[in-house]
Amino acid sequence: MILVALMLMQAGYSPETEAVMDRARQEARAARSTESQDKHQVEGLSVFLPKETAAQLQACIDIAADEPEAGMKQAQDWIIKGGGFSARQCLGFALTGLGRWSEAVDAFNNGALDAQKAGATADAVRLWAQAGNAALAGDNPERARSFFDSALSFGLPDSLAKGEVYLDRARACVAMDDIVAARKDLDQALKLAGRDPLAWLLSATLARRMDDLGRAQFDIAEARRRSPDDASVALEAGNIAILTNDEKTARQEWARVLSLAPGSEQSIAARAMLAQLDGGADQSR
Repeated sequence: MILVALMLMQAGYSPETEAVMDRARQEARAARSTESQDKHQVEGLSVFLPKETAAQLQACIDIAADEPEAGMKQAQDWIIKGGGFSARQCLGFALTGLGRWSEAVDAFNNGALDAQKAGATADAVRLWAQAGNAALAGDNPERARSFFDSALSFGLPDSLAKGEVYLDRARACVAMDDIVAARKDLDQALKLAGRDPLAWLLSATLARRMDDLGRAQFDIAEARRRSPDDASVALEAGNIAILTNDEKTARQEWARVLSLAPGSEQSIAARAMLAQLDGGADQSR
């Protein structure tokens, strides 16, 4: 098993990456749902937004989701007409759809500053969190961490939303190789956002990287309980199993990945690990 463990520890693929992206896609889908609710309620917009503004923002985001270029133009026109932080949020959303991360960061940050000036603290916090996530996607974890710091500096009440900011700041800390800070933030995230399977997945992955395999096993079991059919969870469960010399479970979990998400980044990683097990069997026993 030594060769497999070494390959795993050196692998560039991060098993939680796709789970993070899946969460973003799920949030985008939820934002576009209008079934049986007011649009501003579905999207989780704060009470500072008038209903008309919330509806206009939703319409802008709908356009940006399908046609980012058109959404960007609509948002820019809205900004010129005084759309404020809501228009900047739509602009940031459109820019993320185009992969223009640095510009998206600036749009969300400017929106947060506008919201702060308008006394819409909850919206400022939300927009700084979005700026941080755009910065992470753009491979700028230092800047991302500063935005998450700003979001948390407002003394948010303990809640799921606060837990998600801790979770995202932990991701920035991991990217900066600040493992101690990441562990502290993830512990806070688990207290406040423990129903989010991503928090348990990230915690399990970090525990594995810190060689705390007992904790890794516990946390990945919690992630599995909350999201039993998640390929990223299955991949990490296999990663942890192989490092605890449980080859049978590792094979089972990686095989599940191939079934759950064929053709995905997770399946590519799982297939490589299975091939390594088979190819290195004679040398590792």
